[in-house]
Amino acid sequence: MPESRRGVLYGVAAYAMWGLFPLYWPLLKPSGALEILAHRMAWSLVAVVAILAVRRHWSWVREMLRTPRKLGLLVLAAVIITVNWGVYIYAVNTGHVVESALGYFINPLVSVVFGVFLLKERLRRWQWVAVGLGTLAVVVLTLDYGRLPWIALVLAVSFGTYGLVKKTAQVGAAESMAVETLVLLLPALGYLLYLGQQGASTFGSAGAGHALLLAGAGVVTAVPLLAFTSAAIRVPLTTIGLLQYIAPVLQFLCGVFIAHETMPASRWAGFAIVWLALSVFTWDGLRAAHEARRTEREREAGLEREAESVPA
Repeated sequence: MPESRRGVLYGVAAYAMWGLFPLYWPLLKPSGALEILAHRMAWSLVAVVAILAVRRHWSWVREMLRTPRKLGLLVLAAVIITVNWGVYIYAVNTGHVVESALGYFINPLVSVVFGVFLLKERLRRWQWVAVGLGTLAVVVLTLDYGRLPWIALVLAVSFGTYGLVKKTAQVGAAESMAVETLVLLLPALGYLLYLGQQGASTFGSAGAGHALLLAGAGVVTAVPLLAFTSAAIRVPLTTIGLLQYIAPVLQFLCGVFIAHETMPASRWAGFAIVWLALSVFTWDGLRAAHEARRTEREREAGLEREAESVPA
């Protein structure tokens, strides 16, 4: 099988697993969102360390200790992803799956806005159109919910910020996750010990099956990460950009058809505007990538003609 096709399959698998997370977190009830989050932190470290052990890849540890700036960025990333994970688990387990899907739908648009204000990037005309439509969608959905869709906004902003910090740190996915979860381990264990002392822990008290599901939170965090890493090194960024919509689409479908969340006409209208914004955004990105490739081919062809015209 060609590596590019293998990469697409890895990408589909990663985003499909992320998209089906709304089916997993409810299985962990009666655990509360904070207890689930703490277990996810702790068991994710176990899973990622196991992956690194199989790979026998530890040389990065010494380099990490020599670069305090990278270490500091990963500590910041750990704090940000804690907010993201916690809000997402809370959203799924309190009947806000559709709103959480909205957060990941608008995440690409939030990342573009970050590029403008933080990295001083210039947007193309159609990118501005997409951002404008996304803003309009948030206004429509605010009127529909009767409040700001704060879950969606927190998820989009936190994940966009997380991506920006990770891009700056330039550390591999598994290595980064190992550092982040190690940073979070002490707070997670401290909270779990506190629950145990208060007699409020559900780990073990709700049965062996429930305890295994809590431990499995680490596996369901690490496996899609590994698949995504395998995809990212095999396929172009434009392909990843298209595949990323698999996750929120599946989350949305889970919310509507499995969780049976209410979808009044005004909410459908808001999501329709979001999907229009993403269609414009994706079309513009593909068009720009095509033009860039064409310009590069023309430049290479010009260089070849110049080389041929030079006397031997």
